[in-house]
Amino acid sequence: MTSGTAHQGALGRLGRFCYRRRRLVVVLWAVGLVLVMAAGFGFKAPADNDFTGGRSQSAQAQQLIKQHFPERRGSSLTLAVQAPAGVATPAVHQRVDALTAQLAAAPHVTAIRSPYAVPGQISQNGTIAFATIQTDTNPLPASEVKHLIGLTRGASGSGVVFALGGADVVGAETPYGGVSDAIGALAAMLVILIAFGSLLAMGLTMLGALFGIGSGLAITFLLGYVFPAPGFSPIVATLLGLGVGIDYALFIVTRYREALAEGVEPEQAVVVSVARAGRSVLFAGATVVIAMLGLFVVQQRLLNATAVAASVTVLMTMITAVTLLPALLGFAGRGIDRFKLPFLGRTGSRSPMAERWARVIQRRPVTGLVAGASVMILLAVPAFSMRLSFEDNSTEPHDTSGYASHRILSEGFGAGFDAPFVIVAELPAGGSAATMAPLVGAVASTPGVAAVTPVQTSRDGRAALFVAYPTTAHQDAATPKLLDRLRGQVIPTAVTGTGLVVHVGGPTAGDADFAAEVAARLPYLIAAVIGLALVLLVFLVRSVAIAVKAAVMTLLSVGAAFGVLVMIVQWGWLGSLFGFPTTAPITAWVPLFIFPILFGLSTDYEVFLVSRIREEYDGGAATREAVAQGLGRTARVITAAAAIMVTVFLSVLATPDIAVKEFGLGLAVAVFLDATLVRMVLVPAIMELLGSVNWWLPRWLDRLLPHV
Repeated sequence: MTSGTAHQGALGRLGRFCYRRRRLVVVLWAVGLVLVMAAGFGFKAPADNDFTGGRSQSAQAQQLIKQHFPERRGSSLTLAVQAPAGVATPAVHQRVDALTAQLAAAPHVTAIRSPYAVPGQISQNGTIAFATIQTDTNPLPASEVKHLIGLTRGASGSGVVFALGGADVVGAETPYGGVSDAIGALAAMLVILIAFGSLLAMGLTMLGALFGIGSGLAITFLLGYVFPAPGFSPIVATLLGLGVGIDYALFIVTRYREALAEGVEPEQAVVVSVARAGRSVLFAGATVVIAMLGLFVVQQRLLNATAVAASVTVLMTMITAVTLLPALLGFAGRGIDRFKLPFLGRTGSRSPMAERWARVIQRRPVTGLVAGASVMILLAVPAFSMRLSFEDNSTEPHDTSGYASHRILSEGFGAGFDAPFVIVAELPAGGSAATMAPLVGAVASTPGVAAVTPVQTSRDGRAALFVAYPTTAHQDAATPKLLDRLRGQVIPTAVTGTGLVVHVGGPTAGDADFAAEVAARLPYLIAAVIGLALVLLVFLVRSVAIAVKAAVMTLLSVGAAFGVLVMIVQWGWLGSLFGFPTTAPITAWVPLFIFPILFGLSTDYEVFLVSRIREEYDGGAATREAVAQGLGRTARVITAAAAIMVTVFLSVLATPDIAVKEFGLGLAVAVFLDATLVRMVLVPAIMELLGSVNWWLPRWLDRLLPHV
């Protein structure tokens, strides 16, 4: 049966409608995109970066602070001052007072605690000091933070250095996205141009993908009012949408060009491409969406919101691929390869080289399996040493104000100055600050605690708090261990019989709580995503062995990606080459998103490859021949798709944000390994060894499953 006579089905009929009504489809999409983007980008919901929800101690501490210390509800910044001549000299004193007066006059600033008015804010050698700045909003708008940073930098000079630090400074100086989005799109365009060799084919592919991404992002910005999302949510949705959107358009356009090359008329070529490649697009997209929604098992509201945002973006790229793209192909007709560049692109999808390679692996399947699996396992071993945290001023690029603040204050007050524990207590009836004395003494005498602040009692007299500074930094492995010791041993012993109800909070404790929650929930996420993917794969490829193999291979890819991240980010191997300014734990949200995204993308490639192998097998070819031919017919498209993914994900190395760098690098490594070692070595080796077992399906299950 030729492509031209293929049964069109519902997707084929949709493709025919979009082809014949192409002007209407394009106009509707254009008008709809303008409207939804105007609404989404013009009235988008503000980001919510508060990960302290739930019943963790840090969340309860934060609730007590909001309830009893309203003056601390906003965000807090720290002004670091370094003056080798001494911060108490009249000239320096005058300059500090002048700068703090300027900062106090800025919008949203409610109070400044001068180093000269509060004990303990000048270092022992007298050369370093700090002032705390309290605001009435959290987070402080990035534009306001940049204004404050500009004031501090402008005041520096003549032997005095001022630097502003704090969580809001990290967000303002290392924003998500930016120029990396454009770099990713340009890199993807180059890969498509090499694959197709035609400016028009490349342009249509990119246009279809960008319509889906733009509409998806606009919708997610509006959904932010229902599902408040963190600041990194748009970059996750953009990266995923850009990668899968271009891939899906690539599949459709590739099948269209193949049909034209077989002599099929343009209208029927559109029907064939949507009916056949469109089915793969819908299944692949559904797999990615289901994998992303698996994040709901983590039970963290901001992660749920990011999963929804990414899923909506993927959904819109799926819709554009099977509606807008057929209409655009209708305008291109037989001129899809117009503006062809010499020496680039081929119409045929078969790769004789890949087919020959598959036969080489089939002749030595055990060698291929052992070699490929050994590389993947060795790369995955460091993943068992992974530590989780969040970025802070110490992980910022060294030319930023935030890092300068961290360096100055660490030099003057110790490494733990940036890692304070805020210890909040509910006071019993009739209690006072004196009731806190045993607790303060016990915490202050704990090994690993450098200093504690005086106790502050709330205006209503129902709560009190003080701050404990560790001797170790925020990113140091000893800091969360100290937190566990305070919570599990020191504090319970100190408050016995006092009536105090104590919680340890603050940014450092919040990060540690979130990391612990991620570590506890990650196995549930893995089980949920793998379970759903296994069901989908068995349904589509009608094979238990292939479904299990796909799950194991994806786990290997994920483990290897995590291992490479640990080596580069946590251990510092080649870290500077990839733009990581210092060693640090892996950002806590990164593994949570890498796993479901990679599982969805890997399943896409598995389905695309195995479906073609199954097609050859059902056509009468033996398993060995079916594998070789299937690999030969899909290698070129999978390689192009993977190359697009890798270039898009690596483009985020241009962004200054550490977490986004980790996210992009991890996905790029995983996709590269999946498209090379897994698809080109492990899959043919395992399928050769399994033989007829590849297609085993229990009879009872065969009767239950509908044929797709």
